[in-house]
Amino acid sequence: MLLNHVSTVFTAYLWQQTSFHDVVALEIETFWGALASQRLSWISPFNTVQNCNFSQGKIKWFEGGKLNVSVNCLDRHVHTCPERVALIWERDEPGTEVKFTYRELLELTCRLGNLLKRLGVRRGDCVTLYMPSCPLAVASMLACARIGAVHNVVFAGFSAEALADRIRDTQSSTVITVNQGVRGGKVIDLKRTVDQAVQNCPSVQQVLVAMRTENSVAMTDRDVPLEEYVFSYQDGDVFGCMADIGWITGHSYGVYGPLCNGGTTVLFESTPVYPDPGRYWETVQRLGISQFYGAPTAIRLLLKYGDEWVQKYDRSCLKTLGSVGEPINREAWEWYHRVVGGGRCPVIDTWWQTETGGICIAPRPSDPDAEIIPGMAMRPFYGIKPALLDAKGEVLHAHDSTGALCISMAWPGMARTIHNDHQRFIETYFQPYPGYFFTGDGAYCSKEGYYQIVGRLDDVINVSGHRLGTAELEDVVVCTIKCVYVFVVLKKGVEVQEDVLAQQLREMVSRNIAKYASPDYIQVVGRLPKTRSGKIMRRVLRKVVERKTDDLGDLSTLDDSEAVHEVIRGHQRLHGGSKRE
Repeated sequence: MLLNHVSTVFTAYLWQQTSFHDVVALEIETFWGALASQRLSWISPFNTVQNCNFSQGKIKWFEGGKLNVSVNCLDRHVHTCPERVALIWERDEPGTEVKFTYRELLELTCRLGNLLKRLGVRRGDCVTLYMPSCPLAVASMLACARIGAVHNVVFAGFSAEALADRIRDTQSSTVITVNQGVRGGKVIDLKRTVDQAVQNCPSVQQVLVAMRTENSVAMTDRDVPLEEYVFSYQDGDVFGCMADIGWITGHSYGVYGPLCNGGTTVLFESTPVYPDPGRYWETVQRLGISQFYGAPTAIRLLLKYGDEWVQKYDRSCLKTLGSVGEPINREAWEWYHRVVGGGRCPVIDTWWQTETGGICIAPRPSDPDAEIIPGMAMRPFYGIKPALLDAKGEVLHAHDSTGALCISMAWPGMARTIHNDHQRFIETYFQPYPGYFFTGDGAYCSKEGYYQIVGRLDDVINVSGHRLGTAELEDVVVCTIKCVYVFVVLKKGVEVQEDVLAQQLREMVSRNIAKYASPDYIQVVGRLPKTRSGKIMRRVLRKVVERKTDDLGDLSTLDDSEAVHEVIRGHQRLHGGSKRE
């Protein structure tokens, strides 16, 4: 389990200790082997650094070695700094944060691990977590790792049906949840959702229930109540990752990365605008957050409320601003840098995926004086070798080119397989471009060798040999008409010829001139539907554009379902019942 996060574990150390040019010169096995030996505690040492073959979909690292992620996150830090703060739980109500030391987190993890073993959870079993971001959720993840179980963390916003699908896929016998969640001033009945889900999950034998609120909930014979624990307060360095633990960013940079490096991490339970749009920055001031890692969607949301909500609070503790989840447009980047960071904090636009385990392309680490270009991920991370390939599978060696973003060498943090479907893993990531890991994204490599993500390849339009991605087009429109959210749908099966529109599209991207954004090509249909974590639900909007509103899929993670109906009505006003494209 730790190996999927090994790139993350090394991140903080590498940024401080190793120069970019030194790494380029190192042999890859020597580089990763030395770091693994020095930075991790091994039960048994490994005898082989890597044994990987992309053509076969074989990914193996540190064979012969044995370690435990829970020990690396907790025990080794308790030996040296037991009272250092590990977690700061930023609860929904501002000013009610709770701090948890490494010693306390280890004690809670061990108690929970022992309880799971008493309840019959064994090595290799899968435990499903349906919980908000809280210390007990982190302890549950670490307890599973400690006893050799697999954790299946499900975002606590999914519907009962979506939760049931994930429980059945993993054949979980144990579920851990809380009675209710609290987010943005709203109480969410998580236990009720679990009760509905497990009715269709015959594998579930027990549900462990903790109390997040004081409200009682109905308990059944399968339910096991968890007692409350006591928290203490300590000072420490603070890493503020705003992602929910149900997403990979929360796994890698909310839990495993900071804890393996002995840092203090913030668990953010609320929303960016509760109780007001200054929530993030009030939290930064109150908790002394030094690294802030958020999503572009949330940054764009806060941008529309103006500078005063940011400037109201002291942000002098901030050192670095990070962006994750999707490409960040130039306007949002510049506001993030100028207003939030006061022009002194570097903005790190990171590109990576669930499948990569951790950051693969980012402006830092690099030489201290190296430039950072707004809206570009820029430089490959340590041990990552990107390659751009054309439609024929040929490598584009020249810079100033656009192609399919692939990675040519294995790295420790990458996915090993798809659970119970290794053939699908091979077909998805290794067959499209034999000998390479295919990311599914398109990218542009500048003359200087910097990378810019242009969007998913199934959302790229070819115009006279130029690939235009949704991210590029969205950035232009945002800068042109000064709106907060833009979503571009490139309809499949629509061929774009070399005509006036194609020329304008190309020049819009390459020159970013407002006059090319003709109202004929811009549709304003209303608010965009977003998840509770702030991400735009692109699949829903695509269905609206394709006029498949009877097949929108699961909408349980929406923050406001009325936004979907508003978009549908707006689209109907623009097009009526016509078939015109």
